[in-house]
Amino acid sequence: MHLDREHCVRAVQSKDARFDGWFFTAVLTTRIYCRPSCPVVPPKPGNMTFYPSAAACQQAGFRACKRCRPDTSPGSPEWNQRADLVARAMRLIADGVVDREGVPGLAARLGYSPRQVERQLLAELGAGPLALARAQRAQTARLLIETTPLPMAEIAFAAGFSSIRAFNDTVREVFALSPSGLRARAPKKSTSNTPGTLSLRLPFRAPLNPDNLFGHLAATAVPGVEEWRDGAYRRTLRLPYGHGVAALAPKPDHIACRLTLSDLRDLPVAISRCRRLLDLDADPVAVDEQLRTDPFLAPLVGKAPGRRVPRTADEAEFAVRAVLGQQVSTAAARTHAARLVRAHGTPVDDPEGGLTHLFPSPEALADVPPESLAMPRTRRTTFTTLVGQLADGTLHLGVESDWAETRAQLLALPGFGPWTVDVIAMRALGDPDAFLPTDLGIRRAAQELGLPGTPAALTARAAAWRPWRAYAVQYLWATDSHPINFLPV
Repeated sequence: MHLDREHCVRAVQSKDARFDGWFFTAVLTTRIYCRPSCPVVPPKPGNMTFYPSAAACQQAGFRACKRCRPDTSPGSPEWNQRADLVARAMRLIADGVVDREGVPGLAARLGYSPRQVERQLLAELGAGPLALARAQRAQTARLLIETTPLPMAEIAFAAGFSSIRAFNDTVREVFALSPSGLRARAPKKSTSNTPGTLSLRLPFRAPLNPDNLFGHLAATAVPGVEEWRDGAYRRTLRLPYGHGVAALAPKPDHIACRLTLSDLRDLPVAISRCRRLLDLDADPVAVDEQLRTDPFLAPLVGKAPGRRVPRTADEAEFAVRAVLGQQVSTAAARTHAARLVRAHGTPVDDPEGGLTHLFPSPEALADVPPESLAMPRTRRTTFTTLVGQLADGTLHLGVESDWAETRAQLLALPGFGPWTVDVIAMRALGDPDAFLPTDLGIRRAAQELGLPGTPAALTARAAAWRPWRAYAVQYLWATDSHPINFLPV
């Protein structure tokens, strides 16, 4: 996108917020970089240059605009719609892997050498993994400075900096203000009395239809791990340094997010997982434009545009829950999962009450006696094989997973058919083109709309919806009166 100068200039001159996060505008005369929708008078085209990432702008010596705050843009939708090396690396960097494991750890997870990863990121993003992680640390530091009363030394280490000096230097370089200057400029807000609790806004590209997104999460919520309360979806999070509780509420122009963390070093990871859970980096305009070309889907898109794919904050957890949900109702799947949570989940304290456990880890579930599982013998075998492979590392599900390779691994497991694999690909792996032609709800919707009824014919018909078939699934599901399609009251 950033190489198409004509389109970039038009986007900046029209202040088009749809392109926020796709590219960044650096102004040669002021040495400031902005998001495309910056409210100030656009600079002359000759004074604009464009970069694919905030890190590339910072490496070139530009500082962040104080008006439009480009560090708060939605993430690029590229990283959630691709499965190549760069996209997988960006998802891992957002998940804090570079801060925890360094560039060698990032490369090892991807199966490439550090040099190859560095070269690919530099070629596409104009910045290497260290610079991209540094930009993320700067964003986290700003958030903590402006929303908490924490001492600067605590903020420095919570944001991932190795020293207070590196923290001070980075904040001054990126924002042209000292940390105390940033705090002085921030609007005065009442801070939470609960230690480790932060309130923030998660931006998204409009439109966003919250009905199926929050409806699905609330209708399938596992008691003790998830709940819907006071207009917000709340759930516990297993994080690298501890645990957390996230409360997410839809607002007209953002998602209100309240995080309670046992260790503030988990803040960037918690934010990344909440954004991924709600599919907030999607480009709904591109998705809906493609689906509107089908006369059968066009009325559904026109009626309620901006549907997102409800995803997950824990890929292994979702795979286990997908097996528990095979051939049973939503209520029965929740009951099975709740039993496992009570018996094998990790207890946590919820300051607001209601949430009691983290979902059991694969290691904990691998020790569950098969005879204690209230399910048919064949599904017990499916369950024990899955958790066993997740626990010993034979199967890994994560943001860096190669979609095609992981699908093949899942299909090789006993009891895993196309529906189970595709629902995991859609909601856990994040494949935007995953499709469920055998799903009962999809087949009912197809019959109602006049689409082909058999899975093979429907798959052939759905070729025109690629690469957004997972979003087409959401529109087809929405034709039913199931609670997953409605925002809870």
